[in-house]
Amino acid sequence: MSRIGKRPVELPSGVSATLSGQTVEVKGPKGVLTFTATDDVTISIEDSSVTVEPRGKSKRARQQWGMSRTMVANMVTGVTEGFKKELEINGVGYRAQMQGNTLKLNLGLSHDVDFVAPEGVTVTAPKPTVIIVEGIDQQLVGQTAANIRAWRKPEPYKGKGIKYADEYIFRKEGKKK
Repeated sequence: MSRIGKRPVELPSGVSATLSGQTVEVKGPKGVLTFTATDDVTISIEDSSVTVEPRGKSKRARQQWGMSRTMVANMVTGVTEGFKKELEINGVGYRAQMQGNTLKLNLGLSHDVDFVAPEGVTVTAPKPTVIIVEGIDQQLVGQTAANIRAWRKPEPYKGKGIKYADEYIFRKEGKKK
């Protein structure tokens, strides 16, 4: 039994959910998100909660049960609070700045990196060493942050690169004489 799937997703005030076939649409103060579930689960909306039930006892149905419930819960969180990832830049001369919708990164490469923020995601650089990625779609926010981080991943010797604010970089000891 899925411990996650059993719990219904409560809809806070100001958030509404509609169901058409296997597609759930959640509307809230920050926007609208949709999710299409597979045929392995049954989604139902009663008063102010969304419940997900598996269709059958197959392994795939049980997998989709917990995943579908989590997707609906993330949509509700996204349209009410939104999601945020914070990145930090470490390294001499490494910095970021916003120019319109483009994030300009100086990362010690022979050229500056121009990263255009995708639709539905807001990228800001309040300080030259801090980048904040915000949006209502958790997957899109996480993927955008990962794409920015991929330009210069943190290295284990000096810790230079772009890392998540809550990430710990395991440091290695350098060569010995």
